Amino acid sequence: MALFKFKKKKTEEKPAETPAMEQQDLGAEKGVRTVLNFHPEWEMSNSERYIYQYRHQQLEKLEPNQLSIYGLKLSEYYGDIVVVAFLRNTLPKPIRFETVDLLLLDENGQPIARQQFELDNLGELPAMSCTPWRFLFESENILAADIPEKGWKIAFELKKKAEPAKHSLDLEASWEDQISQMQREKLSNLVAGLPHLAPGEVNFMGIEAVPAPDGAFAVTVLIRNGSEKNIKLEQIPLIVEDAEGDIICRGGFTLDHFEVKGNTSKPWTFVFPASLVMKQNPDLSRWKVYPPSGE
Repeated sequence: MALFKFKKKKTEEKPAETPAMEQQDLGAEKGVRTVLNFHPEWEMSNSERYIYQYRHQQLEKLEPNQLSIYGLKLSEYYGDIVVVAFLRNTLPKPIRFETVDLLLLDENGQPIARQQFELDNLGELPAMSCTPWRFLFESENILAADIPEKGWKIAFELKKKAEPAKHSLDLEASWEDQISQMQREKLSNLVAGLPHLAPGEVNFMGIEAVPAPDGAFAVTVLIRNGSEKNIKLEQIPLIVEDAEGDIICRGGFTLDHFEVKGNTSKPWTFVFPASLVMKQNPDLSRWKVYPPSGE
């Protein structure tokens, strides 16, 4: 038994529309009426087409620039739920859905089913249109034991944009013993005030650069982990440049059991020996540290 019936696409076939009464001048009316649109490859009988036209005429008008879904029919299908619904678009231009998250609700607003649907086959919803479509909620996405025959609704699930995870300071045990409470608070405030990282992003931010004894050069770096997962670093190549764009030093460092926890920033000091220092008396009024590209 086929759930979705389609026929071969005809050349230059236009979507069917409701009678002319649907296309009257709306200037004197409050709200927007839509024009009924049938998918060109959706096969249906004349009686089914008439029912859709009738149900469309009974719909309340929408506000301009609105997307809406209205449930027409619900039936169970071998443990799944099939819902026929109108997708309505009062935007002044066509719109194409890639995926939508839909909720099936009972008369008390409690969820019956929740599922994401890919709508590649639907194509474009024309401007000011209303298109019937079938949605198959699979059994694993059904949340209720009893499926109501009446009083149910279908709705878009509007998910809140996930807020960036709180980013915090991560100190190696050796640092815990070496820095004062004031220094710790200063680092914590620095980390809290930095721009959010993109999910999964890892970057290096220089916080201190000073010449060290015997011609060496020390740079303290904040290693920032924007991933939710801990990362382990074993080899870190670094380049340090001064305000004039000259390379002060360049080299690689081997780290033993060095880990940066998820959504944290960890400070670490790298000391370049004199043999890797390429410029004496650098201009440190502005400087940067970064791993070389491709390494």
